[in-house]
Amino acid sequence: MLIYLASPYTDPSPFVMLERFDTICCVAAKLMADGVHLYCPIAHTHPIAVKGDLPRGWEFWEAYDRKLLAACQELWVCTIDGWQKSKGVAAEIKIAEEFGMPIKYI
Repeated sequence: MLIYLASPYTDPSPFVMLERFDTICCVAAKLMADGVHLYCPIAHTHPIAVKGDLPRGWEFWEAYDRKLLAACQELWVCTIDGWQKSKGVAAEIKIAEEFGMPIKYI
C-alpha cells in the first residue's frame, strides 16, 4: 500500500515553512523506518521548489498532487500545527473523499 502523507506547509513566515518541512521529514522518516511506503509532497518537493525557485502555494502544486493522490491507497493527515487552517491539506482531504480513499489522522 502507498500512503499520501499530507501536512501544512505554506505560511507568511519562511521560518514556519522550514520548521514544517523539518517536522514532516522526521515524521516521514519514522513511518518509513516502520515499513510504511509513502509519498509526502512537502518532504519530496520542498527541496525542488527551493532549488528551482518554484511557487510554494497549492495553486501551483494541485495538478501534481492530484495525480499522486490517485496513485495512493490512503491519505494520512499529519495533524501538526496549522493543519486545520491549511488550504492544501483541506484540498487534499477533499480530493481523497472524491476518490473514496480512506483518510487517517496521525
